[in-house]
Amino acid sequence: MAGPSYSVDKAQAMIVEPLAAVDWLVIAPVALPLAGGALCLVLRSRGALQAKLTILIMGLLVLLNAGLFGKVATDGPMIMAMGNWLPPFAIVFAVDILGALLALTTAVVGLVGAIYASADIDIGRRRFGFYTFYLLLITGVSGAFLTGDIFNLYVWFEVLLIASFGLLILGGERAQLDGAVKYGVLNLLATTFFLIAVGLLYGLVGTLNMADIALSLQTLSPEAPIAAITVLFFVAFAMKAAAFPLNFWLPAAYHTPRIVVAAVFAGLLTKVGVYALLRVFVMLLPASHVDLSTVILWVGVLTMFVGAFGALAQTEVRRLLGFVVIGGIGNMLVGIAIGSEGALAGTVFYAVHSILVMTALYFAAGGMERIAGSSSLHSASGLYRADPMFAALFLVLAFAVSGLPPFSGFWPKVMLVRASVAADVGWAAGAILFTGLLTTIAMARIWLLAFWREATQEAPIRVANVDGDNRSAWLGPIAILAAIIFVLGVLPEGIMSASLAGAEALLDPASYVETVLGEGGR
Repeated sequence: MAGPSYSVDKAQAMIVEPLAAVDWLVIAPVALPLAGGALCLVLRSRGALQAKLTILIMGLLVLLNAGLFGKVATDGPMIMAMGNWLPPFAIVFAVDILGALLALTTAVVGLVGAIYASADIDIGRRRFGFYTFYLLLITGVSGAFLTGDIFNLYVWFEVLLIASFGLLILGGERAQLDGAVKYGVLNLLATTFFLIAVGLLYGLVGTLNMADIALSLQTLSPEAPIAAITVLFFVAFAMKAAAFPLNFWLPAAYHTPRIVVAAVFAGLLTKVGVYALLRVFVMLLPASHVDLSTVILWVGVLTMFVGAFGALAQTEVRRLLGFVVIGGIGNMLVGIAIGSEGALAGTVFYAVHSILVMTALYFAAGGMERIAGSSSLHSASGLYRADPMFAALFLVLAFAVSGLPPFSGFWPKVMLVRASVAADVGWAAGAILFTGLLTTIAMARIWLLAFWREATQEAPIRVANVDGDNRSAWLGPIAILAAIIFVLGVLPEGIMSASLAGAEALLDPASYVETVLGEGGR
């Protein structure tokens, strides 16, 4: 006997209409490099083909992310729900202007990194999976910027962490393994705190969808234990971002791998921690963000000073640059602590600038090693005479990272200083300016000792490497990034507008929530 029949309106719970082609742009930043990484694994014995394929994939990714950014900037946030279920039950990718901007910057850095790798990565490392790990890293970073699910933010952290482990130890040198242990212990501890916080938050609000969390937290009772969850999130993300006092792992690890690996790490990985702080604290936990703002401010200022004084104390350029990365994180934390629209926009602008300039500076450190045989300030010298073009590009990057006009680092520092003064924390503005001066001195030491000083007998110039066939492969990426940095400094209106729009969306996520959950929420 046939059972009773029921009429089910799937439209109430599921997506039943086909998606427009443009909607697939939402998952392209994850799907494309993930597929490319799998293909490189299949082609692991064909190193030259892997290199060309990775450059092609990253070039296509830049175009797709530029299209995604343009679409979001014009029409507002976009989502892609997995498995046809409607949010908040579906796992979603939710792209607003902030995520799209950072994903585009990631793709640009990924492309120039792939070009640089063609001159930096030997055949052995290619066969043991460099390009697979590299594309998996880009996948994890892009996924973190685009996910609309807080548990999947943790998942993408894990993806990029696994890929970064592989890249750190590839080659099996003693220094690499030592750096990987320091990197791994702190980052695994951070992800553990993150997972515990996600579990507690889910137990409190019963959802993992970020838009749904933002609504649910508004109705919590004052007795809800949100403070402990907030502290766990802050510790986890601050460790990821290499903030004081848990920043020692970064300079201890970033000087050990191949230069292209260190460059992409310096540009991208700590910014994922900053992005997580912006997304979780400002958008999801605004009340807790206010309560913790003084702590974040002090952590930011102390991080700036650790970075600046640490850079002054170093004589090896890669270690020096590691502390410059840390100093930049301190600037971004100050903007997050102040929390005004101008301050948050300054943080977003600074994140884009830092991704570009720190990647380029590590590439430049690799150029120093190629020409002079060393990046130690005790021995490297005569680089200006050996390669004037390289020296000029380094000078552009040094001015930019110091926050001097007319380069990209000038404008976010101006925005952060103005926001600090407006928020009656002028001492934080003074800290930004003073640590900027110290960074300028640190970069001037590199220029004077390694570039301007005449070559010494201890470090003869290796001219053969300067004029070698692969010169364009390592100098070209530096030139591309230096050109972008210059353009952003001379014509900052576009990136400034995008940064302000990103800050506004964090402070007032109504458009984001409506796009994800529909009008009126769930």
